[in-house]
Amino acid sequence: MAQLLLSHLRYSNSLAVVAISIFSTILCEALCWLLIYHTNSYKSLKYAFNKSSKKLKGMKNPKNSGEITRKSRTRKIDRVATSLKESSRDLYLFKLKSGAIGILVLLINFGLLNNLFEGKPVAKLPFVPSQVVHRLSHRGLSGDDMTDCSVFFLYFLCSIAIRANLKKLLGFSLPGEAGHGKLFSMPFLKSI
Repeated sequence: MAQLLLSHLRYSNSLAVVAISIFSTILCEALCWLLIYHTNSYKSLKYAFNKSSKKLKGMKNPKNSGEITRKSRTRKIDRVATSLKESSRDLYLFKLKSGAIGILVLLINFGLLNNLFEGKPVAKLPFVPSQVVHRLSHRGLSGDDMTDCSVFFLYFLCSIAIRANLKKLLGFSLPGEAGHGKLFSMPFLKSI
């Protein structure tokens, strides 16, 4: 069906894959909003995380310490940091649910794309990819032209780029330290 609509264009297969990627990403984020981000539990957890995060930043500021002793200040900071870690862990579980929905939509789309574009190159790469990338970019294609791009590689690249930007645009990205995915993230209490 997608091929019939765009068959007269030179890049019809590529445009069809990009359009399917955009549509599936919007569908996935709509499902996540409906099932996860729109719930009261997520909203209250996000509010608690932001509140604890702001409170911890304010408590770490030495100008705001006033007459509070160092020991009591450390205990209060530990309490707030523990609350922040718990909220962060719970937000990470919501992120896992969102990822599960994304995987489900991805698997459905891979089946659809396999039926539409099985064995057909959908794009030409402007370079010859390395051996590792070649296995991904030439998956399911016959022939020796390593610049041919398979539907799975193009869909994968489009969905990664579109989903990340759409999450930022819609405000669905998790706040602050809740992502846990940061490679070099700073521990909460190192500065004390």
